[in-house]
Amino acid sequence: MKTEEPKELLIIYHSQSGNTERLAEAVERGARRVRGIEVRRLRAAKVTAHDFRTARCLVMCSPEYFGYMAGALKDLFDRTYEEVREDVSGRAYAVVICAGNDGAGALSSIERIILGYKLRRVQEPVIVRGELSAAALEQCVNLGHTLAEGMDLGIY
Repeated sequence: MKTEEPKELLIIYHSQSGNTERLAEAVERGARRVRGIEVRRLRAAKVTAHDFRTARCLVMCSPEYFGYMAGALKDLFDRTYEEVREDVSGRAYAVVICAGNDGAGALSSIERIILGYKLRRVQEPVIVRGELSAAALEQCVNLGHTLAEGMDLGIY
C-alpha cells in the first residue's frame, strides 16, 4: 500500500577525513535508484529541526571518534531533541559508522540517544572498519536502495 505522505530520505553525516562522506554519498547513490523518493544529504551541523521533522526515513552516518559518535551528530541531537522528539516518534532510521576501531561505542552512543526520539531501526547498522573498500561502499549503496524501496512501498 502506497501512502501520499512526502517520501524524504535524509542522510545526515559528519566527516573530517572524507571517508564518512564517501559512505553517505554511497547511501545517496543507492537511494536515488528509486524514483519518487526525495533524497537529501546534509552535514550534521547544517541539519535543522525542520529537516529532521520532515524526513520520513533518516540515515545517521558518523565516524568513530575515541569510541564515540562525531560531536557534530551529538550537537544535532542536543539542538533538536525537545523540538522534534514527539513529531518523529516511530520514524525509520539506519546507522552507518566509519570506524577506526570496532565501531561499537559510536553505535551504542547513537542508539542510546535515538531511544529518546523513539525512532524505529529498520536495517542493521553498517559498520565499516579500517580502510574503505569497494565492498563497504556497495553495502552502503544497497542500504540506501533498500530504504528507498521500503519508502516507495509504504513500509517506512
